[in-house]
Parts: sequence; C-alpha cells; structure tokens
Amino acid sequence: MKKEVTITEAQKLVDDWIKTVGVRYFNELTNTAILMEEVGELARIMARKYGEQSFKESDKEINMADEMADILWVLICLANQTGIDLTEAFQKNFDKKNSRDKDRHKENKKLL
Repeated sequence: MKKEVTITEAQKLVDDWIKTVGVRYFNELTNTAILMEEVGELARIMARKYGEQSFKESDKEINMADEMADILWVLICLANQTGIDLTEAFQKNFDKKNSRDKDRHKENKKLL
C-alpha cells in the first residue's frame, strides 16, 4: 500500500527534488506561465471528455490524473519559492469558506 503524502511532505519532496535533480527552480514568472499551460492541458481534456469537443487521435494517450498532478507540482513549486505554507493556507481558506459560505450554497435556488 502506498503511503499518503501530506501537503507539507509534498512541499518538501518537491523542494528536495528541485534542489537535486532539477538543479534550481524556474523563476516565479516562468512557473506561473507553466502553471497556466498545465491548466490549459487539463481544460483540453475536460472539453473533450465532458464537453462537446471530440478527441483527436493525438489526444487519446492524454492522462487526466497526470495533468492534475502536473498542476499540483507547479503550484507547489510556486508556494515553495514564495514562502507559502500550503497546509496553513488551505486551512485558512477552508475556515473562510465555512464561515463566509456556510449558507450561501444552500440558499442558491440554482443549485436545488
């Protein structure tokens, strides 16, 4: 069985890999552009799998889970280089959603 990786562990794993195998981080602007590219690749899959677009022969081998992992990787890189603790940021964001939005979606007639 695979060991689950916490967000904190993931940030350290990526940092260790970048500093050994990857040599160094790309700068923040480059990583932001790479993040947008990776999100675009996921959007392409989603448009074909769940939307009206059809798959091209070259799209057949694309792996949605791998594309999501690519997004997570680059996001972790950006967090590491900007000093963001993603565990803390996620918890604060979750707390915000639980206070700000606790009734918002239940009261949204479009969701009922």
